[in-house]
Amino acid sequence: MENSNQTSSNRFILLGLTNIPYLQAIYVSVFFVIYITTLSANSLFIIVVRINERLQTPMYLLLSNLSILDICLSSTISPRIMINTLSQDRSVSVLDCALQMFFNLAVGGTECLILAVMAYDRYAAICQPLHYNTVMNKTFCICVATGSWTLSFISAFLHVFFTFQLPYCRSHTVNHFFCEMPPFFRLSCRDTWPNELAVYITATIIAMCSFCLTLISYIHIISTILNFRSSEGRKKSFSTCTSHLTVVSLFYGTILLYMIPHSETSKQLQLFIRL
Repeated sequence: MENSNQTSSNRFILLGLTNIPYLQAIYVSVFFVIYITTLSANSLFIIVVRINERLQTPMYLLLSNLSILDICLSSTISPRIMINTLSQDRSVSVLDCALQMFFNLAVGGTECLILAVMAYDRYAAICQPLHYNTVMNKTFCICVATGSWTLSFISAFLHVFFTFQLPYCRSHTVNHFFCEMPPFFRLSCRDTWPNELAVYITATIIAMCSFCLTLISYIHIISTILNFRSSEGRKKSFSTCTSHLTVVSLFYGTILLYMIPHSETSKQLQLFIRL
């Protein structure tokens, strides 16, 4: 009995997608197809950029970073969800949970910063075309990308470290599909407001700074494009920003939906938003 309790205290139990066998097969099949497609498409993009000298530009370097982030995020979350859905034993060790939480936070923060840098790249290309090669040189892009990864990974490490310093005496069953901080806060018997405050401060700094840089960049971009005399030039310039604007809208739209105040309905909605 003592050994059983000790084992239980060192593991957490996660939800699966469903307990209905035929739905398990459907959900896991869909997740598997999406996961393989994500890995294949992003890996192919990275290889093409790597071997094609004409694509050795700042924008494609930043896009390669986004592809790496997509691969990391999918590989961190999707396999665990599929395993938990099919497995009878849905428990996960503290180390595995901490690693999943760490990479999820780190990748999300890095993606936020990289999207802001990409907005600045479009600003430099459209608003300052004569100085573009000087402003957005390869060294600058590498330094900014490295800084984004480093800052996000340090922030994620600190949050995860202090999260697992909390005592979990209420339950070890996590009402979530994967390891994430908010559900863990609700399991702790200690007041978690310092942890939650730190999370909101960090998220606000990273997300708001990134959003403000993106917004300011596109205000200048739109103002510059509207002053173009040629309608063809305006259309071509807007087309270079379309894909980035789409990704930014989806990214920040998801963040806003995810920050819906807690309720039983919103908890279930947040589970699927994170997927």
